[in-house]
Amino acid sequence: MKAAHNADREPIAVRSIENAEVYGEALHVKPLIAGDAMTLLEIRYAAGSGAPPHVHDHESVVYVVRGRVKTTIGSETHTLGPGDACRHPAGEPHGLEALEDSLIVEIKSPPPHLGDLFGS
Repeated sequence: MKAAHNADREPIAVRSIENAEVYGEALHVKPLIAGDAMTLLEIRYAAGSGAPPHVHDHESVVYVVRGRVKTTIGSETHTLGPGDACRHPAGEPHGLEALEDSLIVEIKSPPPHLGDLFGS
């Protein structure tokens, strides 16, 4: 696939990431497009919801479109708002919590099998 339309994609209600239960409301993950070396996701977090610390074997880059989130990467904690970005290195514990209703886009490389990642 070389192009994707957001309106044609259905969000997945995610309750766990890497076998760790999310807290608060389910995350709404919309897989937008995947390539040979990466995948692009749109993720909606309700205020107070989050992904607990977890580790995976792919790298992730997160870009905040709307809202405010707190991310912990190893021993560092960062608060991010619209236009801010962070990187979750492969093999490093990290988590993310929405401080308010938030929309992020996330690139994962190499692209993981989403069923294994989200337990769906």
